[in-house]
Amino acid sequence: MQIEATTQAPAETGADTIAVGVFDGEDVAHDVADGTLQRLLDRGEARRAFKRLAVAHADDRRYVIVGLGDRAGFNTERARVAAAAVHGRARELSASTLCWEVPHHLDDAHVGALVEGTVLAAYRYDRYRNHPDDDGGIQRLVVSAHHPVDGPVAYAAAVATAQNRARDLQNTPSNELTPERLAHRAHELVAEVTGLSLEVRGEEEIAALGMGAFAAVARGSHEEARLIELRYEGPDAQGPLLALVGKAVTFDSGGISIKPAMRMSEMKFDMSGGAAVLEAIGAIARLQLPVRVLGVIGATENMPSGHAARPGDVVRAANGTTIEIVNTDAEGRLVLADCLVHAINHGAERIVDLATLTGAIVTTFGTSHAGLFANDDAWAGAVAAAGEASGDLVWRLPLHPDYADAIKGRYADIVNSTENRKAASITAAEFLRRFVGDVPWAHLDIAGTANDTGKPYAPSGGSGYGVRLLVELAKRLSA
Repeated sequence: MQIEATTQAPAETGADTIAVGVFDGEDVAHDVADGTLQRLLDRGEARRAFKRLAVAHADDRRYVIVGLGDRAGFNTERARVAAAAVHGRARELSASTLCWEVPHHLDDAHVGALVEGTVLAAYRYDRYRNHPDDDGGIQRLVVSAHHPVDGPVAYAAAVATAQNRARDLQNTPSNELTPERLAHRAHELVAEVTGLSLEVRGEEEIAALGMGAFAAVARGSHEEARLIELRYEGPDAQGPLLALVGKAVTFDSGGISIKPAMRMSEMKFDMSGGAAVLEAIGAIARLQLPVRVLGVIGATENMPSGHAARPGDVVRAANGTTIEIVNTDAEGRLVLADCLVHAINHGAERIVDLATLTGAIVTTFGTSHAGLFANDDAWAGAVAAAGEASGDLVWRLPLHPDYADAIKGRYADIVNSTENRKAASITAAEFLRRFVGDVPWAHLDIAGTANDTGKPYAPSGGSGYGVRLLVELAKRLSA
């Protein structure tokens, strides 16, 4: 989709379809010559209630009137949802160019959200369908405002495009998206975007680095694991080195502690944290944000085989911590443990990790919020604020010595899983905490938000959750 901003009037942009938003208690700001749009409102055919849509034809083009509800309650998330609703109707009408007339008195964040909602709603993944429902879709999006909005439009377009690329990675089946193929995507990013550097390590190098926990997960699969390390240093970079760490288990069978067959096909989404980290760093580089970023992604499969780790095995992580593997389906924390140590060993001064880590977080929050855990209040606040601003919502849960005691080991320093289901998301976070020391760290458990969220702009399949949050956090860190 071609995306552009203009101060031209919508009718002068060449768009065949124009979106006009109307708030409660307000009228159409710029009507067509014969007053068609306002008459629709006056007759009740068009409504000001949020997301209510009506279509009018005038001057050889279509107008989609969308209710925006109460102006005071119109936040960026409502802007995304309204944009998704307009996109759906415009697509049904076979629109090729859609122009959003930005309502008066909206700020840059709202403008960007209109772009994000449109671009995300336009996403389709039909690579493997012989007869996709392809009507060509909307080819061009124009954002018309009274003042220049080129900056927020370009920024939002870059971030939403990166989020859709993360969704592509998530939705790709595991027989195609192996750890090696994920590393290939990292190579593609380096070739596409200036300012990025990359190092990819295989299993021999992973073992040589002392990453016994990561290696234990990897050894059950014929597909070789990859440790993907991306670096970006923006122009006039300032602030601490931000490490983004992603779990990328490209298929999770559960290993010897094998999962039930029902919905196991969804375990291709267990690489969602790694996808978000990869594409967020790509967006940060494209936007040339003045920040230093280190990306560490642990990519592997978790499979049962004669070489697979077994319940009862003891492994040693890169920081020397010994771990008894109680449950091989608690593999993500093993991968992340060594990746967190790697990030710290390479200079990380702030850390955020993203992982589809526990089913328990889905029970806690559903698909609305990711679970946030942190060892530093200020850093937790910064991550939560970035989530609020970006629409990738998080909610903080506690860490406490009582939960840390629950993972103390009998035969090793710690266990990778407790034998009961109590506070499963928190004990998993306490496990990770053992590997970050005093470096400000935040862990995002995204198991509920990674796919099938039901959001109007990303209803099913991979959601790309985390891309917007990470880019927003990097922007704020560099300010």
